[in-house]
Amino acid sequence: MSRKPIIAGNWKMNLLQSDAKALFEGIKSYVKDLSAQELPTVVIAPTFTSLAAVNAEKCDCGCGCNKINIAAQNCHWEKSGAYTGEISVEMAEDAGCSYIIIGHSERRQYFSETDEMINKKAKAILAGGLIPIICCGETLEQREAGVTDSHIASQIKAALEGLSNEEISKSVIAYEPIWAIGTGKTCDSVEANRVIAMIRGVVAEVSSSEAADSIRILYGGSVNPASISEQMSMSDIDGALIGGASLKADSFNEIIANTMKVASLS
Repeated sequence: MSRKPIIAGNWKMNLLQSDAKALFEGIKSYVKDLSAQELPTVVIAPTFTSLAAVNAEKCDCGCGCNKINIAAQNCHWEKSGAYTGEISVEMAEDAGCSYIIIGHSERRQYFSETDEMINKKAKAILAGGLIPIICCGETLEQREAGVTDSHIASQIKAALEGLSNEEISKSVIAYEPIWAIGTGKTCDSVEANRVIAMIRGVVAEVSSSEAADSIRILYGGSVNPASISEQMSMSDIDGALIGGASLKADSFNEIIANTMKVASLS
């Protein structure tokens, strides 16, 4: 089955509003003349404080901004309440988001997020009509111990628990080996593809083969313009969740371009 690639930029805790708007403009000016049919699904995830500012730059004049989707970097599963520092799915949508990243290793490590919390978030996001980008991945210690597959399978099963086949099909998974995030190291493309194929098998196990064929699974971990072509040539890698290389329009746009080249050859 042909799955439309996703190129998503996670800006993490970077860029003030003026810088975020400038970066958005740099991406917008590049994609405006590209065929919407050939263009991958482009997603950017600014900080909470820049979501509304970036969304305000979108218009209907054909400048290309409608080809860029906005994601929040996190959310809470409750609609409202005494949850200081959190935002709800409805708030993310109100700020212009159509995607929300959940379960990132940095959230798990620094803020003690659990698989149960990530499952609650996935359910809330889908109930709100948005799309979750569900992150999973292993530490270097887990990889060296030979438990990569079992650990990630456990994360995926927990994240998707209680979701319908239709909801799973709409979701996005991002495999990010923790030891490759921000280190300059990338997981070998063949190995990344093997793990992602394994994840697809887990999806089929807990859902259906149709959902497994439909769901888009991304690779993340020091993705750059030089690495994306080989990664996108793999059978099961459907795109990338990009950190540092998404903070410069030139490098992010080059990743989009190289993705399109590979997709046009397949």
